[in-house]
Amino acid sequence: MTQLGLGLAALGRPEYLTVGHSDAVDGRFDPAALEQLCHAVLDAAWDSGIRHFDVARSYGFAERFLGSWLSRHPSRRDELVIGSKWGYAYVADFQRGAEVHEVKEHSVARLAEQWPQTLRDLGGAPDHYLVHSVTPDSPALSDTALLDDLRAIAEGGTRIGISTSGPHQADVAAAALEIGVFSSVQSTWNPLEPSVGPALARAHEAGWFVVVKEAMANGRLVAEESALARVADTAGIGRDALALASALAQPWADVVLSGAATAAQLEQNVAALSIDRELIAASDPGLAESPERYWDNRSRLAWT
Repeated sequence: MTQLGLGLAALGRPEYLTVGHSDAVDGRFDPAALEQLCHAVLDAAWDSGIRHFDVARSYGFAERFLGSWLSRHPSRRDELVIGSKWGYAYVADFQRGAEVHEVKEHSVARLAEQWPQTLRDLGGAPDHYLVHSVTPDSPALSDTALLDDLRAIAEGGTRIGISTSGPHQADVAAAALEIGVFSSVQSTWNPLEPSVGPALARAHEAGWFVVVKEAMANGRLVAEESALARVADTAGIGRDALALASALAQPWADVVLSGAATAAQLEQNVAALSIDRELIAASDPGLAESPERYWDNRSRLAWT
């Protein structure tokens, strides 16, 4: 059964691409206040039965916040699956309206820098360690020295994988399947951008662990009018829950991430687990955009 997980992209740094984020999170430029909020959402997730948490080096202090929460609840670690990602560095430094938030580099040097930082901030190794946002030109698909270093991490018991972004997600997943290092993938899939679905199905059949991110299209499926919005509104259920339910219904998905930034949002997201399949089927017609259009629209979203 596909599980709901919690991604901390909007809980470890003050600004993010999610539509309406700035209205939802008060005091977010104070790291101590944001850590307190993050812990509250993690507590709510734990209480709701969520056992998969996702972080990244570029998610501000997300690894640090999760690590400090784990230090308060050490007995919980064995019940959790934790994924983290490397390859982007967070450079906004909690500055309001920063021009650049993160810088990407898939190199041996960046891996050597960030793996020890992840171990330090989490208080131990994650279960999954992914190359963040792999695109067709990424060295992670061809650099033999980098792949050897990733194999060495895998020998320590951490599952190595990739996350994908951009209009060529399916091509990247197909290429990664042939390399022999990776066995975990996290991709954007939602009713607006379903193009990676067949590739994720192949990865699942090959024994990979498949995680869906951005199932609400960074809030677009909540904010914009669509068939999904009409079905949700008519049925009296949350648009967010119906969008997440669409991803949860995919047979190849192991985990679908909620990107909730508050405990109230998380509670609304958890309702996705009880939505009827007929409503899911009715919400889908005609929503898909071309991958090129979808990712162009995403690139225009503002950090707030």
